Amino acid sequence: METSSRAQRVKRVACTSFKIALLLLLLYIFVCSLDILSSAFQLAGGRVAGDIFQENAILSNPVAGLVVGILVTVLVQSSSTSTSIIVSLVSSGLLDVRSAIPIIMGSNIGTSVTNTIVALMQAAEREEFERAFAGATVHDCFNWLSVLVLLPLEALTGLLRRVSQALVNTLQLSSGEDAPELLKVLTEPLTKLIIQLDRSVITAIATGDQSARNKSLVKQWCQTATFKDNETSCGSCNPSEHRYKCGHLFVDCSLSDVAIGVILLTCSLLVLCSCLILLVKLLNSLLRGQVATAIHKIINTDFPSPFTWLAGYMALLVGAGMTFLVQSSSVFTSAITPLVGIGVISIERVYPLTLGSNLGTTTTALLAALASPGDRLAASTQVALCHFFFNFLGILLWYPIPVMRFPIRMACALGKRTSRYRWFAVLYLLLCFLIFPSLVFALSMAGWKVMTGVGVPVIIVIISVATINLLQARRPDCLPSRLQNWGFLPIWMTSLQPLDNLITRVTLWCKRCRGLRPSLESIRVKPERGVKGKCEENEDKQENDDKRLTESMWASHQSRQVCQDNQANHTVVACGSRPLGSHPSTP
Repeated sequence: METSSRAQRVKRVACTSFKIALLLLLLYIFVCSLDILSSAFQLAGGRVAGDIFQENAILSNPVAGLVVGILVTVLVQSSSTSTSIIVSLVSSGLLDVRSAIPIIMGSNIGTSVTNTIVALMQAAEREEFERAFAGATVHDCFNWLSVLVLLPLEALTGLLRRVSQALVNTLQLSSGEDAPELLKVLTEPLTKLIIQLDRSVITAIATGDQSARNKSLVKQWCQTATFKDNETSCGSCNPSEHRYKCGHLFVDCSLSDVAIGVILLTCSLLVLCSCLILLVKLLNSLLRGQVATAIHKIINTDFPSPFTWLAGYMALLVGAGMTFLVQSSSVFTSAITPLVGIGVISIERVYPLTLGSNLGTTTTALLAALASPGDRLAASTQVALCHFFFNFLGILLWYPIPVMRFPIRMACALGKRTSRYRWFAVLYLLLCFLIFPSLVFALSMAGWKVMTGVGVPVIIVIISVATINLLQARRPDCLPSRLQNWGFLPIWMTSLQPLDNLITRVTLWCKRCRGLRPSLESIRVKPERGVKGKCEENEDKQENDDKRLTESMWASHQSRQVCQDNQANHTVVACGSRPLGSHPSTP
């Protein structure tokens, strides 16, 4: 008995050790795939990003600058790359600090797309997907809310520009050392074997260097070594430089940058998804039972009263420190997203970790700016300080007062919506990071008059709807009886269920067309059997289900209308239930 129990313990320890080693290996490959993903986006969209930065007349518009920052950062999948381009433009005199600040804000929004994409990998499990998507989008919500407050404030008063300029004038700046590159030291041995980029080409295109347009972003010559010639013969030292061919996979490839970018994008996404799925499964097998409870309690615990508020600020410092070490907020937030999905970290704890990550990535940019040459030091430092103060003021707005932590509530609402309608996550990504910024950018190119004529009515409608929603929830008696709920609107304006029904119907129709057509034809060829085919039965059943659902939704809508009319006449009746997925209080 003792021998068998000892053997079981040894087997359990060996299995756990193997899982931990495999977990670290998968985490390493996951981080490397994020680096390759960033390189792939830069190959595919780096030239477009450089061309966008050349439009200085457009960048002078703060709204257009914000959208440019979002689009460029989404294209290159790296806020550090877009920030370095902005610093180069400012230090070279092609862009002033006033125009650079909205682009910095946009890059802050664009960098949050990575962990939102990572959250999509947990869509198989509905509850995990709800938590993971909420934990990922809390970053988006914080950035969007901060921009909505600070961008108009900056346009009116120049707050960030004035504070950063005063600090730069006060400090006696001197060139410092580069920020620590712990993450690059660990990942470069693998990523350098796959691809190496010359990121200065994007900066050269942005600054208007026409000769850079014919250059490839794929680096061909990597190392430069200095030798001393003729030292033994004549005693003089003549340094000479020798370059060596790079050793990565695409060094002598004849494909274009876009083709290489598409190949790397496809492969890195496959590796990223595979690693994430295996990571979640390993974490679920390791962190279960009492272990999961203990870890959850340690990470999400609070200090004893009256110091409970300190736990959040400690998490904020941890997020800043970890991001400072790995030099990438995308990597840190993407790494903790699966932990939120499996329930190890709560949404209330991941929020300060994310805010700290925002601060951490600005401190590394500040150290990099301090390492700039003397002629670029003041401008690059001012831009980095603007980035820091933007995130710092955002934290002061949306964290210290618990009532003001709107990003948490917004992210939880998005998580619940996406867990019910999983296609909504893809729609959210397309709307927030591609369609909406592209539309605003197109309007900004048309001029102030067009953008004002379209934007002002939209903003008025949004503010009006938000005000009515708030009054419906808090003081419905202040509203007319017709506006006390949204029952008078069509169903498709108050619920995603009709759109979900349409998507489901189209998906089932496509599946039937692809997979069941031969069996349908074979059934129709033999009418003498006198029995309906399986496909025909499924079609009839689907039509009956759709008919019943439509009738139910119409009856519920009629019931709500009758209820509203009776309430207007001060008559108390039992109101019918709302249709599935509808939210009459929110249009």
